[in-house]
This record gives sequence, C-alpha cells and structure tokens, in this order.
Amino acid sequence: MTLSYGLVAPGAPQGIDTAELKPGLADPVHDSQRIFRALLEAMAHPGRPVALGQGIEGPVPLDPATAAAALTLTDYDTPLWIDWIADTPQLRAYLKFHCGCPIVERSQEAAFALVSDPANMPRLALFAQGLDPYPDRSATILLQLPSLADGPKVTLSGPGIRETAEIAPAGLPGWFWNDWRLNAAQFPLGVDIFLTCGEAVIGLPRSILAED
Repeated sequence: MTLSYGLVAPGAPQGIDTAELKPGLADPVHDSQRIFRALLEAMAHPGRPVALGQGIEGPVPLDPATAAAALTLTDYDTPLWIDWIADTPQLRAYLKFHCGCPIVERSQEAAFALVSDPANMPRLALFAQGLDPYPDRSATILLQLPSLADGPKVTLSGPGIRETAEIAPAGLPGWFWNDWRLNAAQFPLGVDIFLTCGEAVIGLPRSILAED
C-alpha cells in the first residue's frame, strides 16, 4: 500500500454553505502529519490498536478515527467510494470541501473506500485489486466497526507481527475472513484495510494471514 497525504483543494464546492460544515483538521499540516504517522504505525504493526482522531468530529455516521483517516488520506487525486449509509449530502460536502476528493459510484473505481455498514459491504474482490505491474493501484478500505474488541477472536501472522497477534473486531460480515484469506493469497495484489472504531484504528495490510 502507498499512503499519501491528503491535499485540500482550495475553496468550497459550488452551492455548499460552509457554515453548516463540520470542521476538519484544526492544523491541517501538523495534524495530517501526526495522523499519517499513526496510520503508518498501524500498518507497520498489524493487529495493534493505535490512537487516532482525538478531537475530530466528522459528520454522522463517521467515528473520529474514520473521519481523521479520510481527511488525511484523500485528496483531489484519490477517488473515494462511500457506502450507502454514510453517503449523505452532508458527508459529500464535508469531504469535497476539506479534501476535494472525487466521489465514485462503483467500488472498483476507488482508490479509497469508506464503509460504515460492514454487514452490507461489497465483497473484497469488488474493490480495486491492483495490477501486476502496479500493485499500488489497489484500494484501501476504511472499515468502521461497532467495536475492535468484542467480536470473535482472530489470530494474525505475517510481517510486522512477532509470532502471532490476536484481535476480536465485532460487526464484520460472516464471509469476511474467508475473503481476507483469498485477498492475502494474491499478494502483492489485493486490498489493505483500516479497521476503525471510536478514536482507534487497527491496520490490516494485504500481506497478513488470518485464522478465525
């Protein structure tokens, strides 16, 4: 996965009342650097919860960590797909104003995806998988969950993990971990995922194996 800083497009999109928008990052340069480092730490140490999004309030239904990641990772050059529950005029206006990112209607066209309703999310193969010459053209999914600690236990192994790590995210669809094994099997292609909840994030790079 190649992460890049979000670059804010200047000016508000036409027809948007900026007085109704939720604030973005208080200090866009320094806050985005801090959040970006936290996201990198989460990917470098899969399965380890990392604090993210303190003091950030995005539009409903985004948790602070999800909003922080979206504000930091997306810009006018990164197409974003949003699931049907989160895809509101308020959220579109928020992202267009603070990030300038284009919103796409098909998950396969997105560099980033924002999922707030995991029970009804598309299967992982329906997101961009990358190409053999360009594996970095795959999607990164921001997957918001009700809890990162109250679900069935899953054992992770792979780069960045000493022996194994155990996580217990709640709210994932029943097919998720089987899809994840298929995703990892096609490395270096495949999607990367940030699991978010509240002000925390767990990184799942495509190189990680999972046993549920």
